[in-house]
Amino acid sequence: MTDVTTRRLDLAGTRTFATPGAGQTRRRALAEFGFGWLQELWRDACAGRRHEGVALAAVGSLARGDGGPLSDYDLVLVHHPRGLSGKEVGAFADKLWYPIWDAGVRLDHSVRTVADCRAVASDDLSAAVGLLDLTHVAGDADVVNAARSTVAHDWRANARTRLGEMQESVVSRHARQGDLAHLIEPDLKEAHGGLRDMSVLRALTAAWLTDRPHGEVDQAYERILDVRDAIHVVTGRGRDRLTRDDQDACAALLGYTDADDLLTDLSTSARTIAYAVDGTLRRAMQSQRARTLRVGPRRPQLSPLGYGLYRHDGEAVLGPSADLSSDPVTPLRAAVVAARGGIPLSPTTLKNLAAQAPPLPEPWPEVARNLFADLLAAGPGLVTVWEGLDLAGVIERWIPEWKAVRSRPQRNAVHRHTVDRHLVETVVAASGMVRDVARPDLLMLAAVFHDIGKVPGSQDHSVTGADLADVALLRMGVSDTDRRTVVRLVRQHLTLVELATRRDPEDPATIAALSEAVDGSATTLDLLRALTEADASAAGPKAWSDWRAGLVTRLYDACRAALADRTEGEGPLVVEPIEMLPLSDDALDRVASGEPYVTVTSLGGAHRVDIIDRDRAGLFADTAGLLAAHGFVVRSAIVRTVDGVAVNEWWVDSPGNETPLPEVISRDLVRVASGDRSPLGKLQRRRSTGVRSPGSGSVDSTRAMVISSASESATVIEVRATDRPGLLQDIGITLARASLSVRSAHIATYAGQTLDTFYVTEFGGGQLAPARAAQAVAMIIDTCDGD
Repeated sequence: MTDVTTRRLDLAGTRTFATPGAGQTRRRALAEFGFGWLQELWRDACAGRRHEGVALAAVGSLARGDGGPLSDYDLVLVHHPRGLSGKEVGAFADKLWYPIWDAGVRLDHSVRTVADCRAVASDDLSAAVGLLDLTHVAGDADVVNAARSTVAHDWRANARTRLGEMQESVVSRHARQGDLAHLIEPDLKEAHGGLRDMSVLRALTAAWLTDRPHGEVDQAYERILDVRDAIHVVTGRGRDRLTRDDQDACAALLGYTDADDLLTDLSTSARTIAYAVDGTLRRAMQSQRARTLRVGPRRPQLSPLGYGLYRHDGEAVLGPSADLSSDPVTPLRAAVVAARGGIPLSPTTLKNLAAQAPPLPEPWPEVARNLFADLLAAGPGLVTVWEGLDLAGVIERWIPEWKAVRSRPQRNAVHRHTVDRHLVETVVAASGMVRDVARPDLLMLAAVFHDIGKVPGSQDHSVTGADLADVALLRMGVSDTDRRTVVRLVRQHLTLVELATRRDPEDPATIAALSEAVDGSATTLDLLRALTEADASAAGPKAWSDWRAGLVTRLYDACRAALADRTEGEGPLVVEPIEMLPLSDDALDRVASGEPYVTVTSLGGAHRVDIIDRDRAGLFADTAGLLAAHGFVVRSAIVRTVDGVAVNEWWVDSPGNETPLPEVISRDLVRVASGDRSPLGKLQRRRSTGVRSPGSGSVDSTRAMVISSASESATVIEVRATDRPGLLQDIGITLARASLSVRSAHIATYAGQTLDTFYVTEFGGGQLAPARAAQAVAMIIDTCDGD
């Protein structure tokens, strides 16, 4: 080990690594030593001669002052072409480079004129970003300043063309290196969220297109630099990768209890930088696009998304009239809109949501539970939105248990993500299986909580997780029956795959064990089957192979068949009411006079709309259409018709925070019944701009089927489809066009999916013939998938 290397390691020390703030002091001392040593070498190379127009400059970590104990030196000998001859410059450079090599310091070097610097920056993106940090070390400072200012000027002037190249380079590097936050042996420099991304942030700022986040981002950068420095000291080599073999020693040097705590902090820091570079690059692209396209003063372009949010420059932002201080549900509304739209919430909106929105009451109101299920079912758009909410502290307010698993590493070769990211990826995977289960909302809850028990000190994360989930679900106000189901799924989430891979799937004892795990419930078994696949596929290809999938399917099919003969009384089907509910004299008088009787009851942000009216063809479709036209989202409904009178109960919530007005609904029903369709005019606009559920690309097509033997007097059709504005109206119109009468309907919306059951008859009564039933099912599917 040379004297220079020894000196650099001595400056790094070991006792100060665990001291807060010591890293900056250490790196400053290393930079000062490096500059001082190089200046000595410069004086020795000059041998008393003054070289006009020649200078030594640094780029990279030495120039920035954030190099580690054994980081490379990146040096440029800059010279004026009218100064020394090419031969003289080459000989002088050798006098500088050889002592550095002899000292054992890794060196990246070049010799360039100012014009050369400009040319190489123009041709090479990486060189351009590096030269933005060009810093004078020794010699003629004017030539270094000239090179740096020229490169910076060109960088700003050519930002429009270079920005796309930078974005492509960043995306490509992230794809190759992966996410630092979720890697067990991360490359601290090149991975997504690593040190290289801070150079990207600085370069974007230097282009004058956007500012970058500070504060937490700078702190995160310092933490990663501290880990990098520890690697250098522990290994005695200038490495950037934190290997398993070095994690314990680095953790001890940095003052952590164990390597898991080190990896947790490292992951949190990487997530902060990754989110910052993604957002800053996105805003820079939007800024450049606006700068290129606009003519005259730029006005904000706000496209409504629903729930008081707008799309602006590729991000979801709160509108100017939003009142965060009075509505604790606003963060959930905003998250649903952004996730479904596949766009991130803007940093300012996230900051305001975290700082101004009051906490949710306990238990949560029903509208909050519905929105949370919608958010979880949003599909791939959930990942970025959840990450932003988590970094802003909103997720922890909803789920305090989340804090213990945030950025927690998983020492398991099967898993590719930290615990919290794995939970989110499982939710995304499960969102593609919502048509396979009767209660997709319970599937989503089980997915987000299934590994919540992977906390320090837990002996069995399934048991610990079940207890934690029980507390969280109770806080959310989930009903006792649903809560027990989700808790059971969390506790048993490994049972199906373990039985399928370790036991004979066709052995009656194996089937009995699985049946006991799901409490003899076919609905719970379906949920467990979907959760098992979502969990394994989110973990990685090693956890969900064709072989494992085949064994799981064999055991599931065998157990499902064993449970098929049981009468469970569960699922979307409900017992059809036979008798008319008692009606008030006021209601009877109103209906007798030809006017609908409408009442509205509001509870916890949700609204119950009761409508009593004379039955007629298309009443169901018209009512559903009017509610959608007024901007209300139907969560559930029970539609009943007895003796020519329809008694309908609709549960809705309002993206615009409006309360349904009984007199308006009654008036519009009368107008529509008389042939005036104008009250439905707003629906078409809401179809394109309203809050929507995940698109058909994220899930299978509509499923509709006849449920045989469900009724002796009507044909029962069950429909599972992706919810959207006006869907119920479209189904109602389809049934009317098929000349069918809706005797009763039972509407439920879970996690963006409708699970609707229609009891239909021929006009005048009577079940449908098989051919007619098949025709009705086909028409419903075409209607649902035709949007």
